[in-house]
Amino acid sequence: MTTDHVQTFTPSPVTPHLVCDGAAAAIDFYVAALGAVEQSRMPGPDGKLMHGCITINGGSVFLMDQNLDFGARGPGLLDGTPVSMHLVVPDADASFDRAVAAGATPVMPVETMFWGDRYGVIQDPYGHQWAFATPSATPPSPEEIMASVAAMGSPDTQPT
Repeated sequence: MTTDHVQTFTPSPVTPHLVCDGAAAAIDFYVAALGAVEQSRMPGPDGKLMHGCITINGGSVFLMDQNLDFGARGPGLLDGTPVSMHLVVPDADASFDRAVAAGATPVMPVETMFWGDRYGVIQDPYGHQWAFATPSATPPSPEEIMASVAAMGSPDTQPT
């Protein structure tokens, strides 16, 4: 870990920047739950994290503590998040179980999806959602996927 992230680490071309209520603890959670590797922490004068960086599956993720003075609000102040971080992993079931054991909340249990992936979603203790996907070795054809979608029917005809 270093606090000089600008000179020692080059982020991914697209890097999500997560706002957390407790970003330093979030980094520790992501290390335990997602196998993240901490790259940097830059605490501010008040001890809150101004900037942090981790890598997960080779991609970078920035983090910071929520700061209302700068309009940085985490999911808890926004009534949740519409964003899900998508991780392609060798074993979605094991990744899901590891995250839940570390304190994540299951949102969607891991299942084999109509597009062929093993896929499930958790919510971390900071309100961010993470999807785990393991692609099928023999994915269905586009025609098979569309047939599965058609078999689902219209959302208007689904039971409530």
